This record gives sequence, C-alpha cells and structure tokens, in this order.
Amino acid sequence: MFDKTAGSYVTELLKEWKVNHIYGMPGDSINELMEELRKEESIRFIQVRHEETGALAAAALSKLTGNIGVCLSIAGPGAVHLLNGLYDAQKDKTPMLAIIGQVDS
Repeated sequence: MFDKTAGSYVTELLKEWKVNHIYGMPGDSINELMEELRKEESIRFIQVRHEETGALAAAALSKLTGNIGVCLSIAGPGAVHLLNGLYDAQKDKTPMLAIIGQVDS
C-alpha cells in the first residue's frame, strides 16, 4: 500500500540536514528507523550503553562542529535519560535533535 516507511522519510530528512552521526540505543519502539539507518551508509549510528551518554555525545558533537547533534532512544524511561544532554545543549545554545520511539497506548 505504501511505498516508503516513516523511517525512510526520517532518514532522508537527516541526510538533507547533513547529519552524519547519531548516538543512542536501539529498541523495539524504533526498530523501523534502525532498519533504515542500517541501510544508510552516509549516517553512522553509534550505539552507547546509556541514553544519557548518547545525548551528551550528540551535544558535544554539536558544540564542536556547529552541526545539529542527534540522539535516539526508545519510548518511556529511555527518553527521560536524554534530558541531561538536551539541557546541556540548550544552555549552550547549540542545535540538538532527540528522536524518540512511540508505542501504541
């Protein structure tokens, strides 16, 4: 029915924004996006052991390069763990994007 998935649209948009690194943890609520990122050679996904580390790494990349920093997490508690990195980027006025999964309720 549909030719493209939501993950493929997000991946295309990230390429337009010249995103070349995404830091985060994969999981059920973002599997569709992870599959598209796996196929994409121009965007490197860097898996971290904790979501907070991913958000802080994305904030640091943004501060050092001036490009948008991107972090990724599953829905729920994983998303909450991104807050310290997002707050750090906001305080330094550097661009950040958090991609967070969603589950049906």
